[in-house]
Amino acid sequence: MSGFLPDQPGAEVRVSPNFGPRRETLRPDMIVLHYTGMATGAGAEAWLCDPASEVSSHYLVHEDGRIVQMVRESDRAWHAGKGSWFGRSDINSSSVGIEIVNPGHSLGYKAFPKRQIDAVIGLCAGIIGRHFIPPQRVLAHSDVAPGRKVDPGEKFPWKALFAAGVGHLVPAAPIRPGAALKAGDAGAEVEALQSMLALYGYGVEISGIFDRQTEIVVAAFQRHFRRRLVDGVADDSTIRTLERLLAAAKATSAE
Repeated sequence: MSGFLPDQPGAEVRVSPNFGPRRETLRPDMIVLHYTGMATGAGAEAWLCDPASEVSSHYLVHEDGRIVQMVRESDRAWHAGKGSWFGRSDINSSSVGIEIVNPGHSLGYKAFPKRQIDAVIGLCAGIIGRHFIPPQRVLAHSDVAPGRKVDPGEKFPWKALFAAGVGHLVPAAPIRPGAALKAGDAGAEVEALQSMLALYGYGVEISGIFDRQTEIVVAAFQRHFRRRLVDGVADDSTIRTLERLLAAAKATSAE
């Protein structure tokens, strides 16, 4: 492919060869947000367009707010890798991927500039409008690949997106001392926690045992929805925030 017209007005086009047809659906039904995790935006853009990398994304958003589209929204970009959401494992076929330039945790993780986030908000709004994506399906890479990925991380300003009408969020319940569910626990309370996480979409086995995978998924949930403390322990704040989130999702679906 030598070029295409951008789906997002104002986006630059730089074609990546790393794409294919969507396998499970003709239209995406979720947005997955990433950070690049590389030293520079230019390096990340080059890597996503290098056939040797075998990775790509539909969009890249630079720190100055420039948006580059590399794969058409109608095609399957190779951005998410192995993951799961509501039992669907081929996340690439059902999503639009957005890479956001940031060095990430291993290279000096930093705050995202306002102009960059403003561009992300506008881009997400455009994608949502084109594909009728519900708020609760604007997700972090860490949501669909917990443990394997942690991006865009706890510094990503989900509140700014939500305030602009993008994504799904509730006020996090206050963190207070008290009993919590943690690794090694078992029983009905653990089963209820796992059930709520799975009901929201996370890939977790409902076993009644607080195993390593449950701990990883709890941390992924906290990284998106309770960012003040990301420790994988399901304290009262985590559980109450999850309950609020599910209630809000149910109310939105009923409208």
